[in-house]
Amino acid sequence: MRKVYHKIIQIQGNVITVEASDVAYNELAEITTSRGISLAQVIRLQDNKVFLQVFAGSRGISTQDQVRFLGHPMLVSKSQALLGRVFNGRGEPRDSRPAINDELIEIGGPSVNPAKRIIPRNMIRTGIPMIDVFNTLVESQKLPIFSVAGEPYNQLLARIALQAEVDVIIIGGMGLKYDDYLFFRNTLDENGALSRSVMFIHTAADPVVESLLVPDMSLAVAESYALEGKRVLVLLTDMTNFADALKETAITMEQIPANRGYPGDLYSQLASRYEKAVDFDGAGSITILAVTTMPGDDVTHPVPDNTGYITEGQFYLRNGRIEPFGSLSRLKQQVNSRTRKDHRIIMDTMIRFYADYKETLEKQSMGFQMSEWDKKLLKYGKLFEAQMMDLSVNIPLEEALDAGWEILAECFDPTETGIKSDLVKEFWPNKAKSTDI
Repeated sequence: MRKVYHKIIQIQGNVITVEASDVAYNELAEITTSRGISLAQVIRLQDNKVFLQVFAGSRGISTQDQVRFLGHPMLVSKSQALLGRVFNGRGEPRDSRPAINDELIEIGGPSVNPAKRIIPRNMIRTGIPMIDVFNTLVESQKLPIFSVAGEPYNQLLARIALQAEVDVIIIGGMGLKYDDYLFFRNTLDENGALSRSVMFIHTAADPVVESLLVPDMSLAVAESYALEGKRVLVLLTDMTNFADALKETAITMEQIPANRGYPGDLYSQLASRYEKAVDFDGAGSITILAVTTMPGDDVTHPVPDNTGYITEGQFYLRNGRIEPFGSLSRLKQQVNSRTRKDHRIIMDTMIRFYADYKETLEKQSMGFQMSEWDKKLLKYGKLFEAQMMDLSVNIPLEEALDAGWEILAECFDPTETGIKSDLVKEFWPNKAKSTDI
């Protein structure tokens, strides 16, 4: 039997303090109040003082309430019965179905031993040309989606969840509006993807501190499935809400703040989650896509700034599109050579012409006369944005590459593209459309 402590010596925000012994960091405790039992987690040990974070908030807790330590950290099931289910930040059912208490595992463990990792080499197809063609998502990659409030980043994640060629989808929501939660659940359910998905959802109406558990819950389940040989894609939204919850806790603990009030260990907190992305030797893989909203569209904000040092590139979502400039998948070179031999040249050529198109738009806005070449670039840019950048476009990689050739053929002569003659001979459309504007 674990000892029961009957005196809470301090209540500060959502953190309570008791004097106890033989307690471990991250250990769970039950607080028995007049309203029932609340769950808390050890977040700091100082001499014989134990600081606990109460997940449901400290409202209703008095200094005379009982505290009983459970002897283990937060647990989550790794059962196959999780598929198709929706849980809250504490792992309790949100879908009015029975709880799952078998095959429990600890959350928040260390990242995978590098000796057990293999070099990423497999593409994850999404059906989105701006990802598949220009910034290929690679199995076991960790990538953030940098955006601002109001952009359709949750719609993008839902579409990736529906179309990504993986075995299991795990969605971790932090601080979601209830409408966004319903959107994820209904979209996956209506399109038949909920049966291969697990959702851990913390809404804006839930206690803020519960959002801290969502990434660890999601990644612990992902790791157990990956060890069984499954390709798992973890979609997290929004990591800025996660960081804000860390900030709130640090302020309550009176820790010395770092940049903009965030805790000094923000980098380590983010890295310990992102580094769970892995391609196991002889088993499955974990790939992480995580939304990071940037307050004021400021990429130097501590959350995106620290994230950029950890991850392998980023997607920039602006004006409802994945921007080709700034977006980067550092591992794409490892799979582009294994898709189709024209993949690299189409990617490079189209981005080069799109950059020229942007310069031509600036010239046009300043009143410069448009040359015939400028007119070609203007036509090209509009086609590129409509047929490649628009997130409603949904085509396989091979069709996207063919569409790239069609766009080039409609706007330019083969000699104007700078593409090698052997590739032009093999892939250039036989019936190139007229280049008349």
